[in-house]
Amino acid sequence: MNTTTEQKKNVIGVWPGLHYKDGQAALKFLTEGLGFVLVASYPGVAEGSVAHAELSWPTGGGIMVGSSDAKSEADEFSALADVPQSVYLVHDDPDSLIGRAIAAGAVVVRGLSDSDYGSRGFTVRDPEGNIWSVGTYAGEIPE
Repeated sequence: MNTTTEQKKNVIGVWPGLHYKDGQAALKFLTEGLGFVLVASYPGVAEGSVAHAELSWPTGGGIMVGSSDAKSEADEFSALADVPQSVYLVHDDPDSLIGRAIAAGAVVVRGLSDSDYGSRGFTVRDPEGNIWSVGTYAGEIPE
């Protein structure tokens, strides 16, 4: 196997992108409330705005975040800050995470529960209305 093929195996191929009205508050919620790790953040044109941020998820993958005021003129991505979005996160111990999310401003949509398909998890709404589901179910994607 050549180096290029080996490198491609380690690439995360899906990066959900979320846009917020208040990018700094979003970064705080995502790191303190859900446990993402801020990897990079670049300012936009407005004071405190986020042109582009990358956050890694401890078990793999990550998300990209921007704020609607990051550019001098709105574009198709800026409008996403007005539309609730939804992301599912795989976590080994959702029981330990729900309190942290609530303390950071999340509102419980579905409390901790066990599903028919073997997952344990919960769903919360972040301060800007986005839905975050967290559970032990890791999907059926073959290796």
